[in-house]
Amino acid sequence: MTTPRSALTLSADDARRIALRAQGFLGIPDRRAGVPGVLRHLGAVQLDTISVLARSHELIPYARLGAVGRRTVEHSYWKPAPSARPHAFEYWSHAACILPVEEWPHFAFRRRAYRNRPHWNHELPDGAYEQVVKQLRAEGPLTATQLGGAKKTSEWWDWSGTKVAVERALMYGEVVCVERRGWKRVYDLAERAIPEALLHDELDDTECLRRLIRLAGRSLGVGTRADIADYHRLKGEQVDAVIADSGLVPVTVEGWGKPAWADPEALRTPPRGRHRTTLLSPFDSLIWERARTERIFGFTHRLEAYVPKSKRVYGYFAMPVLAGGQLVGRVDPAREGRTLVAKQVTLDGAKAVPATAQALVEAAGWVECTDVRVERVDAPELREPLIRELGRLLG
Repeated sequence: MTTPRSALTLSADDARRIALRAQGFLGIPDRRAGVPGVLRHLGAVQLDTISVLARSHELIPYARLGAVGRRTVEHSYWKPAPSARPHAFEYWSHAACILPVEEWPHFAFRRRAYRNRPHWNHELPDGAYEQVVKQLRAEGPLTATQLGGAKKTSEWWDWSGTKVAVERALMYGEVVCVERRGWKRVYDLAERAIPEALLHDELDDTECLRRLIRLAGRSLGVGTRADIADYHRLKGEQVDAVIADSGLVPVTVEGWGKPAWADPEALRTPPRGRHRTTLLSPFDSLIWERARTERIFGFTHRLEAYVPKSKRVYGYFAMPVLAGGQLVGRVDPAREGRTLVAKQVTLDGAKAVPATAQALVEAAGWVECTDVRVERVDAPELREPLIRELGRLLG
C-alpha cells in the first residue's frame, strides 16, 4: 500500500463533523429530494429482516428527514409511479442494499466475479435457470413463490431449485430485484427493469472500482483505507489499485494514526449547521464500520440481535442515540399496541436525558404510538428524570 502525502491536516472534530454532514446529519437536509435524495446521497441503504420499530431501510431516511411516511418510503425507493421503471435496485454492496439505478453499471465488476465463481453453497438443478428466465419473460415481475416455490422445506436455508436459479440470475445480473413485497423479493428481467443506457456491462473493473471508491469517499466525507473499502465491501488491494485516481484527496486526521482520504467537496466549506437528534438503526451507514465508529465517536457499537440473550449488554436491537453530533446513549425499543417501550436505556450521563427523550417521542409519533414507557435504565438515578422529560414532551 502506498501512503499518501497529505497536504492537509484535519482535527478529529473536523473529521467528525465532515462525516456527519456527508451522512446527512449536519445541516439542513434537502427535503424536496426526499427519500430518493437520501438514497443517492448515501449511495447504498442496507436491508435487513429485523423489524422492531420499523425495518432498517425505513429507519435510514427517517433518521435524516424526520417523520416521512412509511408507505412513502417504500414507494420512493422503488417506483415513482406504478407504470414507471424502478429508480433503484437491490444488490450486494455493503450487504444486501438498495442502490440508485444509475449505479447499475458500476457493479459490473461484481456481476462478472459471480459469473466466474467456481463454487456455490446451493447446487443449481439442470434447466432451472433457463426456466426461471423464460417464466419471467412471459409473465413479468414475480416472487420466488410465484415462480414455483422458495424453499423445499420450512428451513430458511433449504432453497428450492427455483430459488437457487433466480438468486443466481440476480447475482449474474440477468435478473433484478425491483421491489420488496411483504419482504419477498420481486424479480424481473434486467432488460425490462434497467434503462437501456445503463444496462450493458461495458465498464471494466478499474472503472467500476474507481467510481465506487469515489462514491464511498463522498458518502463518508473522510475515511481510512479500511473505511472506504468497507462501504461497498471491496478488498484492500482493490482500493490501493485505484485510490490515487479516484479524485479523493489525501489528508491526515489528528489522532487517527492511519492515512486518510477525503472528498474534495467536503473540504471546500466548513461543516456547520443544525445537528439532527434521532435514534439510529444499528444498520445505519453512519455506524457501519465498528472501528470507525469507535475512532470518530468513542462509541462501541455492536448489534446484539444474534448474540445469546444471556450475553447481551445493551439489548436485542439497541439503537444508538445521536444528538449534538455525538452518540450519547442507546435505546432497545419494542412496541406494545400504541406504546413505544424503551426496554433498556443506556445514557452517557444526565446531559443525555433531554435528547434521548426527544428522540423517543419523535420515533413514537412516526410509528403511530401515543405513549412511551421506560422499563430499565442502566443508571437507575436517570430513570425518573427521563420519565419526567418524556411526560413533559408528550404533554
